[in-house]
Amino acid sequence: MVLPGWFRRASWLWPGLATLLVTAVQLDRAPLWRDELATWSAASRPLPDLLRLVGTIDAVNGPYYLLMHGWLAVAGDSVLALRLPSALAMAGAAALASVLGARLFGRRAGLLGGLLFAILPSTSRYGQEARPYALVTLLAVLATLLLCRALSRPGPPRWAGYAAAVAGLGLANLFAVSLVVGHAFAVLPVRRDRVRLPWLVAVVVAGLLLVPLALLGHGQQDRQLDWVGRPGVGDLLGLPGSVVQAGVVGGLLFGLAALGVATRGRSGVVLGLTVLLPALLLFGAGQFTPLFVPRYLVFVLPFGCLLAAATLAPLRLPAALAIVLAAGLLGAPEQAALRRTHESPRSAPVDYPAALRVIAAHQRPGDGIVYAPRDGWAFLDLATAYHLGADRPRDVLLVADQTRRADFWATECPEPERCLGTVDRLWLLTWGTHPDPLAQLPESRAGPLRARFHPTRTWTVPGLTVTLLRAPAAR
Repeated sequence: MVLPGWFRRASWLWPGLATLLVTAVQLDRAPLWRDELATWSAASRPLPDLLRLVGTIDAVNGPYYLLMHGWLAVAGDSVLALRLPSALAMAGAAALASVLGARLFGRRAGLLGGLLFAILPSTSRYGQEARPYALVTLLAVLATLLLCRALSRPGPPRWAGYAAAVAGLGLANLFAVSLVVGHAFAVLPVRRDRVRLPWLVAVVVAGLLLVPLALLGHGQQDRQLDWVGRPGVGDLLGLPGSVVQAGVVGGLLFGLAALGVATRGRSGVVLGLTVLLPALLLFGAGQFTPLFVPRYLVFVLPFGCLLAAATLAPLRLPAALAIVLAAGLLGAPEQAALRRTHESPRSAPVDYPAALRVIAAHQRPGDGIVYAPRDGWAFLDLATAYHLGADRPRDVLLVADQTRRADFWATECPEPERCLGTVDRLWLLTWGTHPDPLAQLPESRAGPLRARFHPTRTWTVPGLTVTLLRAPAAR
């Protein structure tokens, strides 16, 4: 099949548009989940308070929060506005991946690789999330493309561009700098000092720029990643499905990519190492420190897609496109599920908006609210602040809020019976569904509430329980 000239010249455009279209579908349908609430909490603070926050926790995401701080000042903080940068970044990653694939394996492989990336459930999942993973993916592809350009025509401007891209990649996600280990296998076999030395200088300069962030992040790691366990062999073998967000699609992509490595010579091997080595490094590091989080590897997916496309490219175009379409259909159930919730598993959604609509519909002036739990990663108070804003009930146990503490968690009153004041109606927002929501509070909190209030009505929504407590004399 002969493609028209204009189509061939702009073949990178179609994967970019396809990715933007796929990620834009129901972009704001799934409620903001816990990590996205953290993004909103950080990015919506005044700049001095944001800088204080990253000095306490989540420094590794500080550059992303700064970027989102500027974006929210322009676009607002709706769900659509929070997620739109990620959708655009994923579209850019698909377009650049197509350009990279055309350079390495030909235009058809570039086109197919970009389209394959567009239909992956993970592309939609992280293209519809207000977190830095889509930006990391874009910068990983950009850095690799700039390396290819510098290798073909070395020069200071090109090496400077590569160094900037690697530094930006590290600012977006420190672990993603492991990409340069794969890049080393593209550079070191080149027997030209004007390539090896400039590459090494570029990597060192980028690394030095990242040292302060790495040191700050390392000091916060135990607190921030205390929920991450040590991975086993099963976790390593399951990485394709975990990263792609669909086991069958991940297996198909892995099989096609492995064939691409085996059949595409040195370019295939080097690109394969760019996928494999970060995965092995993440697994190995996870044996010693809490780090094994599969989504940290989302940035390697465009390279896996290009390897898979290199396998498909020799086929007739309709047959190759049919395989891409089949992969999309295999991932369709997960595509639908991730648009309902970003929680894992998808069968356990947490519907913050529904719970807070209940409170908004039934609250009265003077009502108070209590959260169970207040610590941990549920972020019930952040969800309430986001969805109800200044109209939310008074946080009766609050002593110091997140901004004052330079943290994601607030401080509650050590003596609840004193802090309850004269409130007659109290809302209790509880994580999970429970027949006795008060039992989810520590006894130091539950005791004073039982002494002064009794439950009058309870609502359950997916993942949450809302209870209205009243003092006996209140109407």
